[in-house]
Amino acid sequence: MEPQKETARPIIDQVQEYVETRAKLLKLEVIDRSTTIIAALVVDLVVIISFILTFLFASFTLALYLGDVLGANWKGFGAVAIIYLLLAVILIVAKKPFERPIINVLVRKLFN
Repeated sequence: MEPQKETARPIIDQVQEYVETRAKLLKLEVIDRSTTIIAALVVDLVVIISFILTFLFASFTLALYLGDVLGANWKGFGAVAIIYLLLAVILIVAKKPFERPIINVLVRKLFN
């Protein structure tokens, strides 16, 4: 009986060490995955904010230009508002073709 206890003890120690190592590895993989996702979200957020600001300033530029062409600033801003209203209506009517690519991109970001 004595020799079996001596060989069994190192196996138990090795199993415990293996479990501890696997737990540490899992923890590090979760940290790596979460920091990758957070970094990607921060970069995407900066890009989205940049696009929004560009879009906003381009809208003002177009509205002021159309105001000069039409003879009054309010007409230029009204024309830009009508353009955006038409764009919104088109997006509402044709919603499905725009949703699927966005969903695919989000799923790819989460699982890559």
